[in-house]
Amino acid sequence: MKILLISDTHGDISRVTDILEYTKDIEMIIHCGDCQSDMSFLERHTDIPIVSIEGNCDSHRRDRKVVETPAGKLLITHGHFEAVGFTCNNLIFAAEEEGDCIAVCYGHTHVPHCEDVNGLWLVNPGSLTEPRGGSRPSYAILCCEEDRFQADIMDYDTFMQTQKAQTQATRGAEDAGQNASGSSAAKKKKVTGGFLRNLLNYSDRF
Repeated sequence: MKILLISDTHGDISRVTDILEYTKDIEMIIHCGDCQSDMSFLERHTDIPIVSIEGNCDSHRRDRKVVETPAGKLLITHGHFEAVGFTCNNLIFAAEEEGDCIAVCYGHTHVPHCEDVNGLWLVNPGSLTEPRGGSRPSYAILCCEEDRFQADIMDYDTFMQTQKAQTQATRGAEDAGQNASGSSAAKKKKVTGGFLRNLLNYSDRF
């Protein structure tokens, strides 16, 4: 099970649509709060299941959810009630209350964090739109298999540079093949993004 983990998008999901355009086999999107309305917009235009919770910019109530995966349970929380800006101990206590959690996914700090604490993973994907603490725009990919859990923090800029380079290399190879066969290389239309990208371009949502 491949999960896209994001948090603290704060009204801008343009980079989320970039990730979905180039990342294959995403089976679920989890958003750790701020702002939950971003996912309300996205879930109307994608068939990928979305789990989202409220953050401190969404409401003043504690919001937690548990997601079942082949690897075990994921506890989803924003983190402000657990004071994650000061300590991760409360995340560990919260996971113990739920029982048998393989990971706690949280946000709030806008700083990516991925750590295995005695078999419990603490994963903060950072923020794609407002990174803090010297971090860069980021997200996480979770791979959940039976008896196996893997979390990778992904740098958005590095990911997009790689995808663009691969696209250019593919186009170059196609053009070279056309020229070698004696046919004229057709002028290609500039790629401006997929369906979700067009929705954002022509929407007053943001």
